Amino acid sequence: MAKVMVVDDAAFMRMVLKTMLTEEGHEVVAEAANGLEAVQAYATVKPDLVTMDITMPELDGVGAVKEIHKIDPGAKIIMCSAMGQKAMVVEAITSGAKDFVVKPFQKERVIESVNKVLGINTP
Repeated sequence: MAKVMVVDDAAFMRMVLKTMLTEEGHEVVAEAANGLEAVQAYATVKPDLVTMDITMPELDGVGAVKEIHKIDPGAKIIMCSAMGQKAMVVEAITSGAKDFVVKPFQKERVIESVNKVLGINTP
């Protein structure tokens, strides 16, 4: 399965996503608490997929997507946002994110998005 990096400034949200992903057989190879950490970790770890929160300190998710795409134009990033951030989600998608998932997370939606972005066909 895929190597995934989980990026969120809330440790609880990282834990929730990590649990969902590992239960599906994916390996969480890195975590980051802000966009700067995410960009640095991406360059080192080169994960197959990134889940990225939008609102974070230091560098927000949209900025991190842009920076990661400078390192790897083919990066597969799923944005995670709370309701009411539609404009930011649109900006994230135009900046290179492949999909978005709304918080609070529903496992089925998270896994559907991960599989879609990775090109995994599910029955």
